[in-house]
Amino acid sequence: MREHDKKKCTQRARFAAATLLLALGLSGCSIKKMAVNKIGDSLASGGSTFAADEDPELVREAVPFSLKLMESLLEQSPKHQGLLTAAASGFTQYSYAFVQQDADEMEDRDFAKAQEMRARSKKLFLRARDYGLRGLEVKHKGFSQMLREDPKRALRKMTAKDVPLLYWTAAAWGAAISLSKDTPDLVADQLQVEALIDRALELDEKYSDGAIHGFLINYEGARQGAEGDAAARSLRHFERVVELTGGKLAAPFVARAENISVQKQNRAEFEQLLRKALAIDPNEKPEWRLQNLIVQRRARWLLARTDELFAE
Repeated sequence: MREHDKKKCTQRARFAAATLLLALGLSGCSIKKMAVNKIGDSLASGGSTFAADEDPELVREAVPFSLKLMESLLEQSPKHQGLLTAAASGFTQYSYAFVQQDADEMEDRDFAKAQEMRARSKKLFLRARDYGLRGLEVKHKGFSQMLREDPKRALRKMTAKDVPLLYWTAAAWGAAISLSKDTPDLVADQLQVEALIDRALELDEKYSDGAIHGFLINYEGARQGAEGDAAARSLRHFERVVELTGGKLAAPFVARAENISVQKQNRAEFEQLLRKALAIDPNEKPEWRLQNLIVQRRARWLLARTDELFAE
């Protein structure tokens, strides 16, 4: 073989080897991404494992690991909508059940510590909100910016498939605002929360056994510029979620007692609603067991504070 031909063959061999290595590298990335996405799919659909658990303390200890695992996977697959939805819902629920509730119960014993825990709870809610916005941005590019400029217009393109992210983003954001009375910039985001939750209600009012109505039991009293009586609007949402859940979910009764009965200073109604919540058997609906156990804990705490909440 002539020297020139030998050089050509050598160059072709090197080129082929380099191409093969590149292909193998890309294949490796692709396989890794597939594996990450598979694990992500499994994590994103695994909420029922926690939901049916009968031991809230066990879940309290397990959830942080699950949340950090989700965040690690999101570093590898940042546009995985299932993981983004699971992170938004997971951080919201963890913050409410295991941080904010602890802070409320601690306030009488250690006010400074309770405030510290509320600050942590707020950060977790905002982390949840940001994951929710990221999830909506994946499907609707430019959504976050448009939401700030024109909330109603930003939400027109949303469909029923977007409802989980709309709900959890609104729930997290609204919860953060409720802990931010001294942060005007965050309080000013209330119109965006309203736009998100109202659009979710329009698209699927039965989502997650009436969760949107459950959110609005609390929220109607804070809604700005709405016509009519806030308590009447809240009552309609309460009645609808009780209808959708057959009265087997404790959360609506506790939400109405805490947000409406206290405001109206209706002690008898307050006690009646909380006793209804406590009378629910958590084992009757296993898929709601953990939620009912956590909410019943709050019901007992509220009943213990009845004399503080109502004037003689």
